[in-house]
Amino acid sequence: MPSDLYQVEVKLPIHEVWNFVRVIDNWAPLVPGYINHETLNDYESIWRFKTDMGFIKKKVELKVIITNWDEPSKVTFELEGISEKISGDGYFLGEVVDSKTTLMNGYLNLSSDSKLSKMINAKLKKNVSEMTEELTKAVAENVVHLTNTR
Repeated sequence: MPSDLYQVEVKLPIHEVWNFVRVIDNWAPLVPGYINHETLNDYESIWRFKTDMGFIKKKVELKVIITNWDEPSKVTFELEGISEKISGDGYFLGEVVDSKTTLMNGYLNLSSDSKLSKMINAKLKKNVSEMTEELTKAVAENVVHLTNTR
């Protein structure tokens, strides 16, 4: 299963990071290739985005299911493919560095169980690393920006 973990320091206390991450509408639009998302309830949403599968750009629809809100440090989720046979999970974890700094960890694990799973999983390995880094950085940057504009 292609997976990756990316860490970034955020120059904000953990409760400020949590205030951003606890609202899924804040970070869904930060997914690379974002098209739109639909919130079904407090725990489920549908995300639509474009991804590059090498020689093909595909629109992907995933159901995101929040499995745990662990305030103030962790949100975990599962991913179920709607348009593709893709599944996975992930989390955002905030760790206190000091009273003004949080280490934010983004983790993503995705895999395909389609007929072309060998080829797709090989491509997903690169995509998952890029998506994990881009999403984690974007969340960190947006937390700082939003907090500084208040």
